[in-house]
Amino acid sequence: MGFILSLSRFITRLNSLLGVWILSYLVVAMLVLLLFEIISRYAFSAPTVWASELTQLLFGAYIILSGGFLLVRNGHINVDILYNRFAVRKKALLNIVTSFLFFAFMAVMLKEGWAMAEDSFSMRETSYSAWNPAIWPLKLAIPLGIMLLLLQGIVRLMGDVCVLLGRPELARQMVAGNEGTVVEFVAEPADVREKNDVA
Repeated sequence: MGFILSLSRFITRLNSLLGVWILSYLVVAMLVLLLFEIISRYAFSAPTVWASELTQLLFGAYIILSGGFLLVRNGHINVDILYNRFAVRKKALLNIVTSFLFFAFMAVMLKEGWAMAEDSFSMRETSYSAWNPAIWPLKLAIPLGIMLLLLQGIVRLMGDVCVLLGRPELARQMVAGNEGTVVEFVAEPADVREKNDVA
């Protein structure tokens, strides 16, 4: 159990650090690039051929790699009209029952993403624009981002299993040391947990 807890913490910490220390700065970089392009174009009548396209590439990397971080922070969009009315253990059961949809989708995405990345890398694909940068590194990020999201999904599934079995402390230990994590079984106050455990 110690190895599983350590691995779960590592995966959650990896996704958290990626989001906080890399992806958040990509937003700043994109803002600077767009401001530079606007000033160059309208103040100096000297538009660049690279700033806009580089911003698009950075935005692509931002989207591709942010899935695991969003799952850590419970940031994915969901319809929770009925879900929020359930007790925590019932939510965990529903998460477990429906997780096969997530894992089936991730399996297809990983297979197709890997094929796309492999093809792009083998021909050293570029954008064929005026600037013509290499885009194969961005396509290599696709299976990486999917794998990070898949691993975080496994951590989430294990946490839901622990909650369902009446061991929410194990679920909390899986993401211990990751301040700012707002996964349900971590953020829930003790008095609410006791009430929901009875429910």
